[in-house]
Amino acid sequence: MSEKAPHLAEGALVGIRHYTLDDGAEFTARVRESKDLHHPWLFPPTGTAAYASYAQRLIGDPTKAGFLVCERENGAIAGFININNIVEGGFLSGALGYGVFAHAAGRGLMSEGLALVVAYAFGPMGLHRLEINVQPGNAASIALARRCGFRHEGFSPDFLYIDGAWRDHERWAITTEMPRKDVPAAPSR
Repeated sequence: MSEKAPHLAEGALVGIRHYTLDDGAEFTARVRESKDLHHPWLFPPTGTAAYASYAQRLIGDPTKAGFLVCERENGAIAGFININNIVEGGFLSGALGYGVFAHAAGRGLMSEGLALVVAYAFGPMGLHRLEINVQPGNAASIALARRCGFRHEGFSPDFLYIDGAWRDHERWAITTEMPRKDVPAAPSR
């Protein structure tokens, strides 16, 4: 088994790190375990070949950045947060997508993970704005956006094609000027 990539940032419960191709077996097993939790909102890859293609896009495309949220206690992948459609220049923005895995749901791990990704995006990545687009019925994702300080900015009908239909979405966003949830400090090692 290969060594895990180092964390880019850590809180009290989780660390965030980039995807690697070696994460495929664990990631896809977690996806399969979480199918009922994810449906009908998102459809991450369930097989290793699909994972390799998915991860390679996040690793190699400069308009994307993928982060795995990993439990500090045991290194298990708790969820994922991707920044897509990164635009530089005067916009300095990206669109967030995320998912938690069933074993980690309801434990506060994604709240801490999202706060870490926002801090990383506004710090080392130099972005100014992050946007989350969420289907109105996805109460858990909306609650996560709200907990992490995102503001509701509007409603977009027929915004994204998901699960065979164009779906309405709420738009949530945060900028560098807005207050953010503090990330609990990681304990000293």
